[in-house]
Amino acid sequence: MSQPNKKLRENGDEKQIGTHDGTFHCDEALACHLLKQLPRFRDHRVVRTRKPDVLADCDIVVDVGGQYDPATHRYDHHQRSFNETMNSLVPDKPWVTKLSSAGLVYLHFGHKIIGNMLGEKADKKLCNVVYDKVYQNLIEEINAIDNGVSQFDGSPRYLVTTNLSSRVGRLNPAWNEEDQDTNERFCKAMEMVGEEFEDRVRYYSQAWWPGRKLVQDALEARHAVDPSGEVILMEQVCPWKEHLFDLEKDMKVDPSIKYVLYPDQGGNWRVQCVPVATQSFESRLALPEEWRGVRDEELSKLSGIPGCVFVHASGFIGGNKTREGALLMAQRALQMCR
Repeated sequence: MSQPNKKLRENGDEKQIGTHDGTFHCDEALACHLLKQLPRFRDHRVVRTRKPDVLADCDIVVDVGGQYDPATHRYDHHQRSFNETMNSLVPDKPWVTKLSSAGLVYLHFGHKIIGNMLGEKADKKLCNVVYDKVYQNLIEEINAIDNGVSQFDGSPRYLVTTNLSSRVGRLNPAWNEEDQDTNERFCKAMEMVGEEFEDRVRYYSQAWWPGRKLVQDALEARHAVDPSGEVILMEQVCPWKEHLFDLEKDMKVDPSIKYVLYPDQGGNWRVQCVPVATQSFESRLALPEEWRGVRDEELSKLSGIPGCVFVHASGFIGGNKTREGALLMAQRALQMCR
């Protein structure tokens, strides 16, 4: 990776990406990394400065300069007049969090970047799905943190200090370090955010999206598993929650799914409660309270179901040694927890 230059532009013909110097943040580190994934900007040198005459000489400028103008490749979001969101610029997208420089670069170049990463075999639908998932699960978080948008109202119950923005922030020199030069550290930040971004693209394209077909098949077969239609069985576990919520709407599933059965890595079977929302810890229908925190033979005697392994203390998941046993646990729970 080319390093930000200390002497700024010495060769008038050199192509440059401009961003601000001093303390760096996750959004401009990711914006610079994303730009360098495109053939047109791959060989550009990253210039870190706040000098207007130097920035004016750059081919593209992010997170500094006080201007948002895609026609001239200026992507700052700090000016008083800037209130753009993904939804305001692309009305068919639902997200209304104010964009950062990373968000702006992603909006304008993200489809092309993802298409390049996925290669020629990736169809347009997959590119669009991955684009939305990476925005929703990575870029929007960076936008919100950089713009000071709280995740929720009120005081948090606990702090989250391991997110990507926090990790980038800790790469800056401490106040009492002798070496305050940030150029080399900014390169490390670009590498860090780049690895995170590429990992998300790989995950959503290679692991998450292929699981959709498995969830759809399980939904279509749900009445053969249990007459209620509220239990699905998957012969292979995969990321299922988001697919389940989307497919329930698309397929007009009613009543909603309460339990998902699948094998674990140890050869046992799990019965997991469907949450009320993808990120919620609350279940649509938790396993019976009297089973919670009980294990093995004691649980089998209590429930009257052979082969029980455990039920979590919160009631969101349980286990049995066999598929038949896990199904019995789900069926019994449907009867007991109405």
